[in-house]
Amino acid sequence: MSQVESQRDRTHGDRGSSGPLLSIVVLSWNTSDLLAACLASLRAVRSEVDFEVIVVDNDSSDDSADRVAREFPEMTLVRNERNDGYAIGNNIGAGHARGEYVLLLNSDTEVGPGALSTLVGFLVTHPEHGACAPRLDYPDGTPQLSCKTFPTLMTAVFFDTAFDRWFPDNRTLARYFMRDFDHTTSRDVDQPPGAAFLVRRPLWEALGGFDPELWLFFNDVDLCRRIHERCDRRLGWRVAYVAEARILHHEGASTSQFPEFGGIWHRNRMAYYRKAFGARGALLARLMTTWRGVEEVRTLRRNGAPAEARRQIWRAVREVWAA
Repeated sequence: MSQVESQRDRTHGDRGSSGPLLSIVVLSWNTSDLLAACLASLRAVRSEVDFEVIVVDNDSSDDSADRVAREFPEMTLVRNERNDGYAIGNNIGAGHARGEYVLLLNSDTEVGPGALSTLVGFLVTHPEHGACAPRLDYPDGTPQLSCKTFPTLMTAVFFDTAFDRWFPDNRTLARYFMRDFDHTTSRDVDQPPGAAFLVRRPLWEALGGFDPELWLFFNDVDLCRRIHERCDRRLGWRVAYVAEARILHHEGASTSQFPEFGGIWHRNRMAYYRKAFGARGALLARLMTTWRGVEEVRTLRRNGAPAEARRQIWRAVREVWAA
């Protein structure tokens, strides 16, 4: 359940009852200061694009929601009564969108001048693209190397396993992480960074938004895969990385606070591999999780870590097999 606070006249600009051109959905969980900086950055570029902002608070225990209501009354606030996760939270926010385009924006970002107009302008002038994403920068201005190709079965074999350590120059992960791409130029990609992702609202709605089973991870990968594979191929839907649009990203602000981070990542990976590759994909993801779990437990035992730390890893492995 959620509570919506309509904090402004929803009719904005010259578009009348048809709504704004762009809807920006900002999902937040215990990121009060970063969220305030994000929303302030949006307020600063208010004249660039006709947009509305929908803030979804996932039952934060800090003052995030009250701060939005107090300091940003022109924005719509949705208070979730529980933490429904990244996928469902964004789906709820996008359900309130009225714009032709929806920007899913993490609360640990800050939007600079020209970024929104560049992204929206790209989709307006490139009808063959269904979605696009900006360059994400670290605070020092260097680009985050966050675009990837779609994972394959071999990606699961090499990712964070002994195979990667045994074969550090393997082509599988070089391809997956696009290590030949410096992220300073624009190009089409399989999956751009999900921290700021612009999609046509009719396309988002046709696809049903994020898969709620992918609670925290791989939901953006799955959405991009469906944009590429499930849309009308005559339209030639593509996904673009637009380097000219730059957004500051304080990486991992919410997920770093989450105690079940590792277990959820493995469960979500298994769910994605099952969806993308069927039973063999799910089995492979489970086997790789088990292997990784054995390695971690051995390391913890050698280092004299408490038994509870080892039990947490085994619990995560069992949950993956039970899923």
